[in-house]
Amino acid sequence: MYAPPPRRARPAASRRWTAAPGRASAAAIMARTATLSRRTSETDISLTLDIDGSGQADIATGIGFLDHMLTALTRHGLFDLKIRAKGDLHIDFHHTTEDVGIVLGRAFAQALDDKRGITRFGQALVPMDEALAEAVVDISGRPFLVWNVTFERPKIGEMDTELFEEFFRALATNAAVTLHVNQRAGRNAHHVAEACFKATARALRMAAAIDPRAADAIPSTKGAL
Repeated sequence: MYAPPPRRARPAASRRWTAAPGRASAAAIMARTATLSRRTSETDISLTLDIDGSGQADIATGIGFLDHMLTALTRHGLFDLKIRAKGDLHIDFHHTTEDVGIVLGRAFAQALDDKRGITRFGQALVPMDEALAEAVVDISGRPFLVWNVTFERPKIGEMDTELFEEFFRALATNAAVTLHVNQRAGRNAHHVAEACFKATARALRMAAAIDPRAADAIPSTKGAL
């Protein structure tokens, strides 16, 4: 269930000012970062996100294929992301996969703050060999996932392919974004999954980017997102 992150000032140590991409050098924005942790009886997760990073990933969830996908998400989104997750993997991978999506989504929401100056919308169409995936994002404040992806086998390695939908639903819900992920082509499960993660990365990167024409405006006729 979506629970919006509390509005609070970032710790002084996390504040830095930097020139915004695409703006005049005199303009500056606060660094868009978040550090969060979440502990339940099923998982213990800590995460640090920098939206305006360089694609550096330091991921350890205990699930090899999920680490691989999150590394691709980080690299192609040009985020910096560090995740440490411990979960009840002796039961299955569901709790860890979903909870990583929850914490990552909340980190995006916190780092974007009131969303001033962002592009808001993003889309990408990404191939991987025979697979082709499309992702479309609206950083709208309205959490919603549309998932039109099918897999021809139930597992990739030890990971259940049905868990990718759970991850993206948790991410979209807790980031408060509308996310459509559509499979245009593909039969190889690894290729389909990786194309979905890379397309989502590129769409998020586009949507979160600072719009040089927007100044500090919130991109909504309502005045809030």
